[in-house]
Amino acid sequence: MTENLLGDFLRARRGRVSPEAAGVVTSGVRRVPGLRREEVATRAGVSVDYYVRLEQGRERNPSAQVLDAIARALRLDDDARLHLFRVAGLTPRTHRGAGPERADPGLSRLLEMWPENPALVLGKAYDVLAANRLAYALFDGLRHGPNLLMKVFLDPEARTFYPDWDRVAANTVAGFRTLHGEAPHDPRIREVLEAVRAGSPDFAAMWQRHDARRKRLERKRFRHPQVGELTLRMHAFDVKSAPGQELVVYHAEPGSASADALRLLGTLDATHLREQHATRTAPGPDAAG
Repeated sequence: MTENLLGDFLRARRGRVSPEAAGVVTSGVRRVPGLRREEVATRAGVSVDYYVRLEQGRERNPSAQVLDAIARALRLDDDARLHLFRVAGLTPRTHRGAGPERADPGLSRLLEMWPENPALVLGKAYDVLAANRLAYALFDGLRHGPNLLMKVFLDPEARTFYPDWDRVAANTVAGFRTLHGEAPHDPRIREVLEAVRAGSPDFAAMWQRHDARRKRLERKRFRHPQVGELTLRMHAFDVKSAPGQELVVYHAEPGSASADALRLLGTLDATHLREQHATRTAPGPDAAG
């Protein structure tokens, strides 16, 4: 069965716009949530037949002007508008090389230059490609491999680790949707998508909303088993040398309780590292005295 990414997106987002928000005068009982096809078509200035063909996948070459008009009718923000253009084939999709995805070694070394800031590199499917020691210490205990989407939805400890799990989950899904729009046929993206969709009804429901939004500056709360609750600000940057990858850096407000907790976490991790090293280098029981 051929995928209809554009039609799926249009139907989902049409159902999310209330007539009142769109300025549509209604009367009586409406059988469908959101806007009707003819209401979107009228607001976008296209024929109903043309808009229906778009949703059904029978029209695959809309112009940029038409997509702009539909984006306005559906009240899409900048991220969702960009996703609309991508699934319609009007922006270049990312071409990625074959083989395992890796972080640039120089970028990995840069992460270690921020010992007081958890920092990591996320790949095209939210795989954790590299991280500094403080990031590993912060996320320690979350299972299901080095993949952020799997950690959020498949790890039973995630709802404790993220006090605001609902918001974190929704933002993670919206970010993954943009990655999927850039490369919907990428094998790793499809592998992660199918695994999480099969394992998490919550993800499956959120995925059907078709929210598309890149990571941005935000505050995020964590509940760490060793140092308690932290509130950190997150910065996300595109890695220009590797399209699809993101550098994510966290920091605490100076002088805050979260800054103290982050500092304590770093101390505990360093102590654990020294103890491991001492255990490995200690002479065995048969060593000469």
